[in-house]
Amino acid sequence: MILLGSLVNGIAIVFGSLLGAVLRNISEQMKDTVTKGIGLGVLVLGIQMAFKTSSFIMIIISLCLGAMLGEAIGIEDKMNDFGLKLEKRYAKPGSNFAEGFVTASLIFLIGSMGIIGAIESGFANNHQTLFTKAVMDGFMSIMLTATLGVGVLFSAVPVFLYQGVIAVSASVLMRYIPKELLDLLMGEISAIGGLMIFAIGLNITGICKIRVSNYLPGILILIGIITVQYYL
Repeated sequence: MILLGSLVNGIAIVFGSLLGAVLRNISEQMKDTVTKGIGLGVLVLGIQMAFKTSSFIMIIISLCLGAMLGEAIGIEDKMNDFGLKLEKRYAKPGSNFAEGFVTASLIFLIGSMGIIGAIESGFANNHQTLFTKAVMDGFMSIMLTATLGVGVLFSAVPVFLYQGVIAVSASVLMRYIPKELLDLLMGEISAIGGLMIFAIGLNITGICKIRVSNYLPGILILIGIITVQYYL
């Protein structure tokens, strides 16, 4: 089922939000500890995925070229600016519902993990990344709902639609790709995605701050390199 990962992600947000509505008095210390625990899990997932590559050199070249392109375009800055515009437009002062919905949507949507996971779901029916993201978002929704209210619950809708559209689009494209090439692509996409997810884990734990979204063009560059090599 192509949409299984997206569906589980949405359900996790709903469940976490309902739990957060009950557990109102969560301390900042607990929030910090749980969030960093999520980050540690994401680091391990990233390492596991990264080792799926058959050529680290190709992954590094694609990642660096993608970073150069992403920085030139300013993907991370544009995502952040878009998020701030939405927040100013809809998060009215005194309206916790709107603020909760917008804030949660931004946290769950703006990032590379959902894109990578949705591509894996569509290409290979592999939902591991989205399942991991579901666990992350579920715990984050507990924390956010305890702070901002039940508006967080409704962020499950745009998350499901956004990731679902990517997954379905990827599943359509795979019909036109030879199986051997598709197998090559999935292994390498998982590997470069693993490095990005590892970087997300570093951000979550607060070890350092990496502009992960600017690496996303590296996925397209990697696909291009592998495709050219396959047909040559």
